[in-house]
Amino acid sequence: MNEPVLKAYTMLSPLLFRVAGMLRRFHRRLDTFCSVRENLFEELGEKLGSLGEPFLRIWVHAASVGEFEQARPVIAALQEKYPGIILFLSFLSDSGFNARRSFPGAAAVFYLPVDTPENAGRLVQLLRPDILMLMRYDFWPNHLLAAKKAGVRLILAAAVLRRDSQYFNPLLRGFYRSIFGLFDRIYTVSAEDTRAFRETFGCRQAETAGDPRFDQVLQRSMNTGKVATLKPFFENRTVLVAGSIWDRDEALLLPAWQRLENRPDLILVPHQVDRENMERLFGELEMRQIPFRAGSAMDATFDPEREVLVIDRTGFLAELYSIGSIAYVGGGFGINVHNTLEPAVHGIPVLFGPHHRNSPEAAGLADRGGAFVVRDEASLHDALKTLTGSSSPRLQAGRAARAFVMDHAGATGHIAGDIGRNYLGDRGVPG
Repeated sequence: MNEPVLKAYTMLSPLLFRVAGMLRRFHRRLDTFCSVRENLFEELGEKLGSLGEPFLRIWVHAASVGEFEQARPVIAALQEKYPGIILFLSFLSDSGFNARRSFPGAAAVFYLPVDTPENAGRLVQLLRPDILMLMRYDFWPNHLLAAKKAGVRLILAAAVLRRDSQYFNPLLRGFYRSIFGLFDRIYTVSAEDTRAFRETFGCRQAETAGDPRFDQVLQRSMNTGKVATLKPFFENRTVLVAGSIWDRDEALLLPAWQRLENRPDLILVPHQVDRENMERLFGELEMRQIPFRAGSAMDATFDPEREVLVIDRTGFLAELYSIGSIAYVGGGFGINVHNTLEPAVHGIPVLFGPHHRNSPEAAGLADRGGAFVVRDEASLHDALKTLTGSSSPRLQAGRAARAFVMDHAGATGHIAGDIGRNYLGDRGVPG
């Protein structure tokens, strides 16, 4: 550890987090961050007390649920080949932890402790992992250093290095060079990322594997049981599924949809389904005189030709796209567009707003002709008019979207196979 910034961080981190703890009463999210970690080691110790001596221990860390989705197919592949492994999952965010706190097959799901040398050493001693696989980013130096010191194999998967990111900041480049150098293997999403790791940061251990999310959406697309009762209502109809939408999406989508001559059936899936947001959306639909039915109130009288279906529960969106003919994915008029692969895997064209800088798969879909970037109500209306006026452009774009997903599948086999060959061998298999 020769980088001065990294040395300074490890020395100052206890003080920094102590100050954060003092400020928690003034900031709700900071208070939540601290409170969920208060009894972490005691609770984790109870969970791990009965594990005994497993064949192999793998610790997977993800910042939140989105990054964890990239890990899921890799975890499944490793568990299938090495049934004796013990799996630990850690998250930084409360949203990630709450979404996967009951993940099947995990011995423990927990919040990553505050990144101090003491906490990091204590956690590594508790887990005694053979491998730590970190997904995409979320580099906490003390935890990485403690694991490396204990002889843990460090793996970075689904890694990306965008040129406008902080990693290339001249003041921080040396810091990240030291961090990246701790990893035994770096599996990148693209050849461009591999070149950046190798040429800018000297990481000869970087190699191109692809993004496991493509494998994950392919796997999930086979499960449509949650929407089986809805499918008969939309059979042989043109259906627009608007997923993960915010109020800014609604403000463009609803009037653009209302002006269509060949209006498709509409399914709205808000990003937030809390009571306050649902009441706001219902009020918006009433103001626009759009008849609707909440998903929780569905019965045999529902008619998609007369009513918009509004999903007011979570966990259905990925499967709802299997009903769709066209998808609109929200978030593109806010911070960043949401998951565009979930609809694309079902072979339907995808529409989204201009803010997709942090989603290379969204840009890739658009480049292949499987998606359309809309910038205002007029361009959204024009795109919908094209896709509903004739089946030919819709089917052509849908085929391109599906082909894009299929062409990028296979990262899971690469990563899991390489981990097996280089670090596991015949370990993890009961004798």
